[in-house]
Amino acid sequence: MASFVSTHFFLQLLLVISFFHFSSAARRLLESDDTQQPLLFQYHSGPLLTGKIAINLIWYGKFKPSQRAIISDFITSLSTSTPPTAQTSVATWWKTTDKYYHLVNSKKPSALALSLGTQIVDETYSLGKSLSNQQIVALASKGGQKNAINVVLTSADVAVEGFCMSKCGTHGSSKGASVDGKSYKFAYIWVGNSETQCPGQCAWPFHQPIYGPQSPPLIAPNNDVGLDGMVVNLASLLAGTATNPFGNGYFQGPKEAPLEAASACPGVYGKGAYPGYAGNLLVDPTTGASYNANGAHGRKYLLPALFDPSTQTCSTLV
Repeated sequence: MASFVSTHFFLQLLLVISFFHFSSAARRLLESDDTQQPLLFQYHSGPLLTGKIAINLIWYGKFKPSQRAIISDFITSLSTSTPPTAQTSVATWWKTTDKYYHLVNSKKPSALALSLGTQIVDETYSLGKSLSNQQIVALASKGGQKNAINVVLTSADVAVEGFCMSKCGTHGSSKGASVDGKSYKFAYIWVGNSETQCPGQCAWPFHQPIYGPQSPPLIAPNNDVGLDGMVVNLASLLAGTATNPFGNGYFQGPKEAPLEAASACPGVYGKGAYPGYAGNLLVDPTTGASYNANGAHGRKYLLPALFDPSTQTCSTLV
């Protein structure tokens, strides 16, 4: 089972996300100097996610209906453009991942169509309020395991192994139950609500960072620091899941410490970004909230830059 960890931790003056291996692969932050080495993404011959894929949401703990709507609207937005601002839409942001599929087969690239699947709500904390990595996988297995990405979302009062110390979320894969005599590998993601546990680590730039330059926090586009932070981490992990679902897809560097589509561009949300500054963003004239993507039902989101394999640069919407 591969397990990848997404984080927005700050160390010294530069945000850099990388990964480490136990018996599984995991993303962590490493210290870095100011020297930027060119990123050369490679395809490692493994399968990417293709076809119609349902994103099933497993809500663990207490979430308000309004909070669940923030996430579900984001998932819906991945395949729904919103004219006349389609150039800054969530769907346009996601289309950067199409370029990875074109590189695999430029003549007949495979297509990936994401949609919102089923939602499972566990408000009784059936496994308690302190979860191990194995329990996260067990929760993820509750969703459909064929043609699916199962996303486990834990509430602010749930502790998860390694949460806030080394990670803000994970993505990986696990072998599912046998269906018609055939077993399927399914992809999963976990993201935690960091609002009360470590917003300076996992909800930047909507909260002051614990390390690095101390610029004022931005106003969250959905007025919820924890959930807007979860969207940032979920978006990053979705991009990594699509392009490197089983640990042998697209990544840069050694397998023991790979960088993926979003983690290769840490802390970058708009043009002109630098450590401690998210970049030039759009600002809602009414609320003062910062964002870079329009979504379904009038939503606004802040989404991370994605590494564009065709230009070998980090691509932003604004």
